[in-house]
Amino acid sequence: MQWQPLSEQRFMLAEGPFWDGPTQALYWVDIAARLACRLSGGRYQQWQLPEAVSAFIPCERGDALVTLASGVYRLDLDSPSQQPALSLFCVADPVSGNRANEARCDTRGRLWLGSMQNNLAADGGDLPINRRSGGLFRVDPDAHVTPLLEGQGIVNTLLWDATGTQLYCADSLDGQLYRYAIEADGSLGMRSPWAQPSSRGVPDGSAMDSQGYVWNARWDGHCLIRYAPDGTLDRVIELPVRYPTSCVFGGADLSTLYVTSARPAGSGAALDGALLSADVGVKGLACQRFAG
Repeated sequence: MQWQPLSEQRFMLAEGPFWDGPTQALYWVDIAARLACRLSGGRYQQWQLPEAVSAFIPCERGDALVTLASGVYRLDLDSPSQQPALSLFCVADPVSGNRANEARCDTRGRLWLGSMQNNLAADGGDLPINRRSGGLFRVDPDAHVTPLLEGQGIVNTLLWDATGTQLYCADSLDGQLYRYAIEADGSLGMRSPWAQPSSRGVPDGSAMDSQGYVWNARWDGHCLIRYAPDGTLDRVIELPVRYPTSCVFGGADLSTLYVTSARPAGSGAALDGALLSADVGVKGLACQRFAG
């Protein structure tokens, strides 16, 4: 695979890539630099936000959601980059000292949001994590919030199987990808370890392809790991970055994989922090906008 950076720009902590099929646009964030970013038709835009932002997801009504530490907000995409127009949509996680992390929408357009203890200083540097105060929440289009999990470390990877009855979710503090049954009432059943362990980094964000395989970014592992539907390791995809954070399928036929990465202080690799892309020879599943 020929991995190419989309631009010369390098990000502190790029995350949460989202491909919007109707507009053929790529959305992502730089958590530490507090940026919501969009690339559409070769035009790059960014909005400078007042807090760390973990996800940037377009909505069916034409605006977008951004997940900040203080809550989930609507962002007016026509507002100026340095003065973004934000309106509070809901507060999913009420725990003081937490921040939002992974966020994805299911096939019904509901937002699933994982949180964690805040690990970012005001300058974007790292703070220690000393408690498991994170949770997982589901946000409906009417802003109703349903708590699903508590006592989580670092929630990453939110994917569903083809039937919508199984959730794949990582806890990066555990270094493990789990599977949960989604019960008929919408609650989550007992978790079970799902992915075959690997010494190649820590599980971060993921994307699912049309064959049901999961492509998992491995923080500090220089690679993606492709897992088969039964959780066995299918193959390792080497990357020219040390800290890949997540990935998403996009492009006209959903066969381009976009990979976000981080550039921590002291990082030496030239491409660390780059947004990468490659044709991976398999089609992925489309991202779902927020239904509200």
